[in-house]
Amino acid sequence: MSHLSSLIDLHCHSTASDGTLTPSDLVALAYQKGVKHLALTDHDTISGLDEAASTGDALGVNIISGVEFSAQWNNQGIHILGLNFDRQSPIIKSAVERQESSRFLRTKSISERLEKKGFEGLYEAALVSSSGQAPGRPHIASAMVEKGYVSNVSVAFKKYLGAGKVGDIRSVWPELNEVVGWIVDAGGIAIIAHPRKYNMTVTKLRSLIADFKASGGEGLEVITSGQKQGEIGLLADLCTKYELKGSLGSDFHSPTQPWVKLGAIPSLPKSVKPVWLDWALSV
Repeated sequence: MSHLSSLIDLHCHSTASDGTLTPSDLVALAYQKGVKHLALTDHDTISGLDEAASTGDALGVNIISGVEFSAQWNNQGIHILGLNFDRQSPIIKSAVERQESSRFLRTKSISERLEKKGFEGLYEAALVSSSGQAPGRPHIASAMVEKGYVSNVSVAFKKYLGAGKVGDIRSVWPELNEVVGWIVDAGGIAIIAHPRKYNMTVTKLRSLIADFKASGGEGLEVITSGQKQGEIGLLADLCTKYELKGSLGSDFHSPTQPWVKLGAIPSLPKSVKPVWLDWALSV
């Protein structure tokens, strides 16, 4: 079944969170790229899924329900993908309502911290940038650029919004086991998103995976954009060691980021059981 990988992308974002394409335009792009199975995994919201599914039905692209939940583990921010859940589940609906409220609170807290550094008006500008959706750090970064406080988004994250910086607030997020429970109880599968982007030692990553699996998590995102050589092999080995399924996704946000292309991701190693193996996907 691994040959299906070139036709599937299980991690991407739309204007429902911090992507730049509407759900419909995102699905249209997936169709152009030959993607047959697409999971829309916006941050802490499922508000784009119905629009994506409607366009998918029209174009023949299978839309898999998805979400990328923010969580914390040992006081570190972790992203957990929920895939193939019941999008009508009251558990998921309640979860995204809670997360979206937390996002507004977090953005306001970050803005207040940065205001003390002399950066004014960021919360209001972030709300405009997010078009009324729950804003996140990328929206604050865009606001900082727009107001001339920094030269570009990368600088905003490097100096003010990245891990360990003044604008890095994680305490609003629920614990890992609670987030995994939401996904499992809604009939979905929980995946650790981009495991090598958390700047963890392999020993700490193993500890995260052990706790994740004990909570009911079933998969690792083995392949995503921007990985370093050797990381795929490491994650494949961890899937084998912990008896986890493997997922893959571009983590696409915008066509203006040519280093992240929708659907342009390698196949899973043959040693890894694909997360979609039991979903009866057609080629």
